[in-house]
Amino acid sequence: FTRGMEKINFSGGEPFLHERGEFLGKMVQYCKVDLQLPSVSIVSNGSMIKEKWFQKYGDYLDILAISCDSFNEETNQLIGRTQGRKSHLDSLYKIRSWCQQYKVAFKINSVINTFNIDEDMTDQIQQLDPVRWKVFQCLLIDGENAGETALREAEKFVISDQQFQEFLGRHSRVSCLVPESNEKMRNSYLILDEYMRFLDCRDGSKHPSRSILDVGVKEAICFSGFDEKMFFQRGGKYVWSKADMKLEW
Repeated sequence: FTRGMEKINFSGGEPFLHERGEFLGKMVQYCKVDLQLPSVSIVSNGSMIKEKWFQKYGDYLDILAISCDSFNEETNQLIGRTQGRKSHLDSLYKIRSWCQQYKVAFKINSVINTFNIDEDMTDQIQQLDPVRWKVFQCLLIDGENAGETALREAEKFVISDQQFQEFLGRHSRVSCLVPESNEKMRNSYLILDEYMRFLDCRDGSKHPSRSILDVGVKEAICFSGFDEKMFFQRGGKYVWSKADMKLEW
């Protein structure tokens, strides 16, 4: 099944939703122990993560990325990055401390859009000191966040390439920053959906392959739209196993 795979990343939606992360934890453990993958990572909004999850599954997780689009609570409200009565930022800092305590590499993902484009996040990012700060340009995907069948509309969030470059320039002092423009993002990921189908996003929408459970990885991956050259160009290959990271726990 792994066919030479070295890294797997669980994202969503919110991966911790099902059984409060118990099912996710079992998959993380399986990938690290049974499949012996060098790197297992998760992307989460942080709203449902509890310390007891780290106590049970932290040993098997290499990287936890928390989505944080702003360090201003009002801006997070405008973007929709809310956690009910809880503060998104309080959760971010709490999870950062758990990652340190339970030896999980901490990462931050930010989507740059019309609501946070003028923000300067330098001081906060340097204080949190993630191993990587992934900075995405807001990307429209037909059927997902754009178009008549979309669950949410993201047109009002879209920024220009020039605006994105200006944001990157403002944060040039942040050494852990890894930028991803729309061009780099669209076809440089191997994405599997819940039916184990690769998703081809080259034309701005997600077209599924046949399931690898039916036809195998070798055949299905031909319909993934994956651009290996762009993968390396965007910095997709890096030190992604916590055993190889020179981190001070």
